[in-house]
Amino acid sequence: MSKLDEWLGRASLRDRIDELETECDRLRERYEAESERRRDAVSARQDAEERVNRLEDRIAQLEGALERRDDASDDLRYRRRERLRGNRLEEVVSRLQSLRAGPESVLTASVEANGAPEAVASALDDRARLAEEAAPCLVVVDDAGLVSIALDGPLATDVEPTWSDRVELDPAQFQPTGPHLLALARADLFAIGRYDGTDRVQYAGFESDVKGAHSKGGFSQARFERIRAEQIDDHVAQATAAIEDVRDEAADLPLYLVGQRDVLDDLADELDQRPDAIATVDATGDPESALEDAHRAFWTTELLGL
Repeated sequence: MSKLDEWLGRASLRDRIDELETECDRLRERYEAESERRRDAVSARQDAEERVNRLEDRIAQLEGALERRDDASDDLRYRRRERLRGNRLEEVVSRLQSLRAGPESVLTASVEANGAPEAVASALDDRARLAEEAAPCLVVVDDAGLVSIALDGPLATDVEPTWSDRVELDPAQFQPTGPHLLALARADLFAIGRYDGTDRVQYAGFESDVKGAHSKGGFSQARFERIRAEQIDDHVAQATAAIEDVRDEAADLPLYLVGQRDVLDDLADELDQRPDAIATVDATGDPESALEDAHRAFWTTELLGL
């Protein structure tokens, strides 16, 4: 800087200009940095908006697919339902046993309440849900779709998923083909029969004096309930003795216990040997006629078209 600039007072002006230029450069760099960050922020926002839009479109697609699947599931219905017993049951079981196809063309499988086996799910696809609703049951499906049924019978089946040229079915699990015992128990009635197939060859039964409904409350209600419970306990004790008496002569025969659920549970707990099957059935009338109704009801299979 020359002496002349100092004399003329231009030195301080030049210093101020330098300061301003430096400040301007700094502000320009700051502006450019802020602009860069803003561009990055705008770009990031645009990317985020695009991702949100894609996700919303995907959600809409999935919700639509779910709604269609729910609608399809709601439309699932059994193609037919029929309760089979007696000659009709025998005819249907015989027809299934006569079915012949190519090797590994017919699937037979038990389906339990915990879900359908993989083979059944694969063979039936969405309609496997119908088999699960019918569980426990026996499913029969062929690879041509000509047969697709579930059999909900009186006795539990234990058939591992099997592809064969025929239906792997045991008639004894659906119809009375041999000797067995069937006992009917209600709170006020008991009957037991020894059967050879559908023919009854032995019978015993009785009715008990058990109090009916009571409409009063308070102490009289509690006393009534206590008396009724004691009467039912006595009835169950007599029924237990009657079953054990018959079993002394037929210890090797299966025992099927049917009737009123709460009484059945108490009776089953009292027996020396648990029954082979327990089922709730409606049977009315005197002990002998009620037993026959119960026998027909127990040996009934529901056929469900899948």
